[in-house]
Parts: sequence; C-alpha cells; structure tokens
Amino acid sequence: MKKVDVVVVGGGPAGATAAHELAQKGHDVVLLDRAGRVKPCGGAVPPRLMEAFDVPESILVNQVDTARILSPRGEKVDIPVGDGFVGMVDRGPFDEWLRTRAASAGATRITGSFKSIERQKDGSAVVRYTAGSSRGGEERSLGARLVVGADGALSQVARQEIPDSDQGKFVFAYHEIIESPAETSEAFAPQRCDVYYRSTLSPDFYAWVFPHGHTTSVGTGTSIRGFDMRSAISDLREQTGLATAQTIRKEGAPIPLKPLPRWENGRDVILAGDAAGVVAPSSGEGIFYAMTGGRLAADVGDEALRTGDARILAQARKRFLKTHGQVFWVLGLMQRFWYTDDARRERFVAICRDRDVQELTFEGYMQKELVKARPLAHARIFFKNLGHLTGLVPA
Repeated sequence: MKKVDVVVVGGGPAGATAAHELAQKGHDVVLLDRAGRVKPCGGAVPPRLMEAFDVPESILVNQVDTARILSPRGEKVDIPVGDGFVGMVDRGPFDEWLRTRAASAGATRITGSFKSIERQKDGSAVVRYTAGSSRGGEERSLGARLVVGADGALSQVARQEIPDSDQGKFVFAYHEIIESPAETSEAFAPQRCDVYYRSTLSPDFYAWVFPHGHTTSVGTGTSIRGFDMRSAISDLREQTGLATAQTIRKEGAPIPLKPLPRWENGRDVILAGDAAGVVAPSSGEGIFYAMTGGRLAADVGDEALRTGDARILAQARKRFLKTHGQVFWVLGLMQRFWYTDDARRERFVAICRDRDVQELTFEGYMQKELVKARPLAHARIFFKNLGHLTGLVPA
C-alpha cells in the first residue's frame, strides 16, 4: 500500500486549492476526485478571488457589470457594480483548470470514488476508494498522514470522522444550463445578473438568471422539501422568454448555509469548502469561501505535518470565522427575516433602491468583509431598515 503525506478527497475549488497549496509547500499529495460531477452554481467570482488565488481573466466566460433584483410584484432595481466587474465561470472548465494547476504543482491526480477511512494498528489513516469513473472499479487503498475532506455538502469524510457533522443546514439548488439568447431583451442582458425574489420561484431563497457568455444558468434554491424546483424553473424560463432556448444540461445538489461546529477530528482529518459548510447565507456564494477554506486547510495541515501537533488543525475554522464570521451572521439574519414571505421580500427590494445600500453591498462583496469605513452610511441604512420594518416607509 502506497503511503503519502496528504490525500485530498474532492476536486472542486476547495479540494483543488488545498492540493495545490500543500503540493507547493513540498508535501506528497494525492487529489482523489470523481470524474464528470459538476455542481449547480451561478458561477460568480469577485475580483478579490482572482487576485488572492492568482486566477487569470482568461478563465472567465463573462464579466457582469449590473445586478438586477426583482420583487414579487415585478418591481426592478438595477444595482451597478461600480468600478470593476463580477467575473463569471463555468464550473466544469473552471474546476478542471484548478485541478490541472494542482497537478502542475506536484499533486498526483487519481480518478475514483471515496469509500471509507480505516485505521492501521498504529492508528494511522487508510483511505479506501474505488478506482476509475464507474462504480464497478477496483477497490484500492492509500495510507495518509492527513486527509482533507472536500467532498461536498453531504461529505462522507465528515460523516465518518467529524463529530456533529450532521448539524448542517442546507438549501437544495437546481439549475438548467441553456444556450444564451442572441438578442438582448428586457428580461435578459448578457452583462447583467437577474435575481428573483418571489415565492412561486423560491419560497425561502431566490431564483436567478446568470449569463455565462455563450450559455446561461437559470436556477433556484430552497430548503423546503417537496417544492417543485423543476416546475419553478420552467415557469421562470417561460416568463423571461427563455423557454425555447436549447437546454444543455440540468443539475441539482444540496448547498450548505451554515459552517459546521467542527471541521477536524483532532487527529488527522480536516474539512474544507461545502464539506465544512462555508457557503454564504442569503447570497449562496460559495466559490470564494471554498477556496479560502482550502487554503486554510493547507496552511494548518502544513503546520500539523511539520510539527506533529494535530491540535493546530482546529485553527482553520477559528481563522475563517475571525475574518468572515460576522459577514455570515449578518447574511444569515437577513435571509431568516427578509426571505420569509413575499410582503417582506417586497420591502427588501425597496430597501435595495437606496444608494447607500447599493454601494455598501458591492463594497462588501468585492472586499469580502463588512465595510466599516463609512459609519454615517451604516446609520442611514439602519434607520431606513427600521422604517421598512415598522411599515412607516411604503414598499
């Protein structure tokens, strides 16, 4: 049985980033990934991600300069990005580019499906997996000093190794990738992301139309089981004139909206990305936070491997929440309040007409932290929110 320093389970943005950075640090890394799995995702990436993770503009399939939000009654608010743009990626080619980069740094790629983690007599981890892209492949094993679980929202690594990993909260997402219309219309613009707050399209989240250049993602999400997401997307495509566009593929998967209470087993396993629950509430944004989690897993994993002190693994979650925990808390509070019914959604969209709200929203999105440099703007937003909450301001 071959033994390596690290086995990374899952080759999405979190796992590929962890594998890339651990290999760069000189460790013997195996990246284990199932072939052909593409997660439903709007595909938005902020410039901060491209700068922090050295992602070239050439990997982008589109650059968006406006976000349009639409209320249940059909009221529209266009929010300009301001200086710069929001990049769009197609997750299939983007994830493959990240995996290829990890291999270029020295990680060994293996196509296969994770089965289990077992223990040798000395307590060290053995990763068992089925080789190949089909379920009928040969079962094989790898010894590992460290295992990074980046295998998605329903992580099998987490279920086997991490206490309280069943406490995650999820939105179930579904989208259809279609050919983009050749013509711009009121309902579709190639440089604009449209977000629909309407209970018939999503009872507790939102639906979207995100252009990816030659293709477009039309999707929705909800935590309510039984809601017919396929019918909702069919209705949205009909309403926006996208019903006749060719459908390229359809995808669905759970998306976590709450960081797990623990990301490591105190021994030799650490989680990253969706497996750790790091998708932003309210917005559902996950790529930047997944890659951030992958980097943190690599940082603390490197420290633990070099020092032999497994307690260091707990630092990944602490460092993540120190930087992003307040943003997640605010976004979670916003989702729990404003997304509960159409009357509140109507008021939420009305608030978004405010210039202070628009500017601070995009500053926060671009910088990936709450903007604290403009206290007067925050004060004005507080009183405007209070007016909408009490009904003193009409929706």
